[in-house]
Amino acid sequence: MHEPGLSDEDTRGKMAALPSPPKFDDKLEEREYQKGRLALAFRIFAKLGFDEGVAGHITLRDPVEPHTFWVNPFGVPWPSLRARDLIRVGEGGKVIEGGDVKLLNTAAYMIHHAVHEARPDVNAVAHSHSIYGRAFCSLGRPIDMISQDSCAFHDDIAVYKQFKGIVLASDEGLAIAKALGHAKAALLQNHGLITCGQTVEETVFWFMSLDKCCHVQLMAEAAAGSRGEKPIVIDDEDAKFTRKSVGTPLAGWFSALPSFKLMEAESDGDYA
Repeated sequence: MHEPGLSDEDTRGKMAALPSPPKFDDKLEEREYQKGRLALAFRIFAKLGFDEGVAGHITLRDPVEPHTFWVNPFGVPWPSLRARDLIRVGEGGKVIEGGDVKLLNTAAYMIHHAVHEARPDVNAVAHSHSIYGRAFCSLGRPIDMISQDSCAFHDDIAVYKQFKGIVLASDEGLAIAKALGHAKAALLQNHGLITCGQTVEETVFWFMSLDKCCHVQLMAEAAAGSRGEKPIVIDDEDAKFTRKSVGTPLAGWFSALPSFKLMEAESDGDYA
């Protein structure tokens, strides 16, 4: 067993029953709720410094018309982004509806459209140029399982080993989606991080956690290297076991709730 003397039955008994994401009978009501969550997601990213000028995007598959998705309008600041500012995008990057600014980031469409099309299990996708994410992505390799948090990505993260500049062509978006495969995250070499999930919250948490994992590994390798050593990697079976607890969609969604609740309070309701 993972812990000596602990049976499967005991393990199940010690696991708390978690709540689950809300369900809606009315798809229009679900759309409005999810748009609010997406607006909060951008504010969380901004607070964490994940905004870099006009770069970066988070998308939400529309519950009413699933072949379309909601995204931030190009150039609108994330710290004050509201649900009514979001734009809904359809085939070919056509802006169907949304706020006063209807500019679409071409790279956002090329990357996110490809992932949403390739992954019907995914409802949200996040990509940004976080500092530690892009620093680690310059190495062109996956993160190692050196902490409990990194185990959430055990056998569930890809590396896209190309960089051809800003993603302005559909072929590049398709290549990124192919590299991502069925994983929850990918390291885009010389570029940044991308995460996805069943909910906006899950997707946001994987991004926050992955950026921290990149930070931790950069520091651990620097510290170990100064002594001629390497960080200790967690045993594969232990990492696999840990992922079953901390790497599930429900775990990701639940782990994000404190950040969303705090941002709701800080926004004082001004995000609709």
